[in-house]
Amino acid sequence: MTDRLSELTAAGVAVWLDDLSRVRLSSGGLDQLRREKHVAGVTTNPTIFAKALSDADEYDWQLRDLATRGVEVEEAVRMLTTYDVRWACDVMRPSYEGSAGVDGRVSIEVDPRLAHETDKTVAEAKALWWLVDRPNLFIKIPATEAGLPAITATLAEGISVNVTLIFGLDRYSQVMEAFLAGLEQAKANGHDLSKIGSVASFFVSRVDSEVDKRLQKLGSDDAKALRGKAAVANAKLAYERYGEVFSSDRWQALADAGAHPQRPLWASTSTKNPDYRDVIYVEELIAPGTVNTMPEPVVHAYADHGETRGDTITGSYDEARKVFADLESVGIDMADVIETLEREGVEKFETSWQELLDGVRKSLSAAGRGAGHPGDAAKDNAQAAQQAGGNA
Repeated sequence: MTDRLSELTAAGVAVWLDDLSRVRLSSGGLDQLRREKHVAGVTTNPTIFAKALSDADEYDWQLRDLATRGVEVEEAVRMLTTYDVRWACDVMRPSYEGSAGVDGRVSIEVDPRLAHETDKTVAEAKALWWLVDRPNLFIKIPATEAGLPAITATLAEGISVNVTLIFGLDRYSQVMEAFLAGLEQAKANGHDLSKIGSVASFFVSRVDSEVDKRLQKLGSDDAKALRGKAAVANAKLAYERYGEVFSSDRWQALADAGAHPQRPLWASTSTKNPDYRDVIYVEELIAPGTVNTMPEPVVHAYADHGETRGDTITGSYDEARKVFADLESVGIDMADVIETLEREGVEKFETSWQELLDGVRKSLSAAGRGAGHPGDAAKDNAQAAQQAGGNA
């Protein structure tokens, strides 16, 4: 049988999983994906955690303990989520060590309500770093205007960063500038640059969702013919900028000091429109030095019928620019599209974070009413499994 995910990996695309839950950890499902599906990293976000905590009872023992201690809801969320991420870091440790620290990373996001507060974002990034206490952790910081200096300051502390919620090309250039400045400061601060990792999470399918909605509203044949083209074109032009920055003399000086490049990570790669091929945002975005973080159904879909046709990005930049010109000609304001997506992206994560807080608050209340019962099998199994992961 053709190992399509192996072919994708060989083409230079790191396959990461865009999901995490206590069930996935305790069942061994994450480790199985690492061993059998070439999954080399994990990303999380508030929406993923909100779903995980609402769907499983494997958190019950921990919630009872937290309720007994009288822990406040925000601290409880931190304890629950960092527990899972620490465990996942242990599961992914073989990928981390086998790639000299490039892959095997697991991401956890700062509180999205801090997206417009630089100092608080940096403080929380540092707190999450020591709470999880694993070298293969990534701290996710949004690419808002306030997030940019936070990215630089966090990297300067020797902390690895996943920059999230990048939608536009100009903001992506600012993100790469923040990365370079952060590494330069980290070097000045005496940190080992080879230990610091970073990816820039460039969102894909959401761009098509927003642009397609506007094209449909315009209604002309020319407009409708452009549906499903904006997201891939946007990502391809981002990769062009990546190539320019990471071939510069400024970058070479950091590389000579042991630094790894900040890889573009294609995020939001599940197809939202059923008329589109379910692996389009994987097949059309293959290039060396990239990451594609996929929900598990996309991982399995690519393993089943994905086509790795070599580098599908390099050399297609003029075609991508033509898509942008055509979009402008029919009346699509891409600057407004990007601004809308960034604002809505932060708002969606804030909503998910509030749902997470509300869910944990209810669970703590319920657990408090039943507190005092001895630990059950779920607690024993989870602790034993984490211990096994830590010894791997």
